[in-house]
This record gives sequence, structure tokens and C-alpha cells, in this order.
Amino acid sequence: MPKIHFEGAGLARDKTVDAPEGGELVDLCDQVLAPIAFSCRSASCGTCHITVLEGAELLMPPSPEEAELLALLQGPEGAVRRLACQARVRPGEGQLRVRPLLD
Repeated sequence: MPKIHFEGAGLARDKTVDAPEGGELVDLCDQVLAPIAFSCRSASCGTCHITVLEGAELLMPPSPEEAELLALLQGPEGAVRRLACQARVRPGEGQLRVRPLLD
């Protein structure tokens, strides 16, 4: 089953959740009060911009809306970046490790 590890930034604490059925990353964040900020939840603001540190293959490909906003947002060169409000986790084995991408 996928294990998802949310790295905290600053004073935020790390959180981990098992996701045997996969699912919406935003719902999994809500489940464990992950240290990722959300605002619009509809791929229009970029508040939930994250860096995928490990396990990018456990995520479904970005939708056209997510890809369009990611193209506008800046981030570390070569990093795998996603919007936590849009990313879907695939069911299966592995570990996904993400961290908020803060300005």
C-alpha cells in the first residue's frame, strides 16, 4: 500500500498516512492535517504547490488544468512539482514523500 509522508516546513510537523486504495492527495492531507496549505482547491491559485521528493510514479499524470498552472509557477529546476489539490495517488506499493514548495 502507498505510504505518504508529508514533510513539514518551518515549525510544521511531518505527517504520514497509509493509503491502501490511493485517492485524492487533498483528502489524504485533510485526513492527517498535513502541513500543506490549501486555498481554492481547484488548480487556480497554487497555494498547495508541492515538491515530490520520492515516489512520483505513485501519482497519476497531471490534468490539463494542473499542468497549465504548474507551467506558470516557478520552482526548483529539475524538481517534480505538483498541486496537492489535484494530484491523485495510485493504489499499490511504494512510498510517496512530498514537501510544500514555499516562496
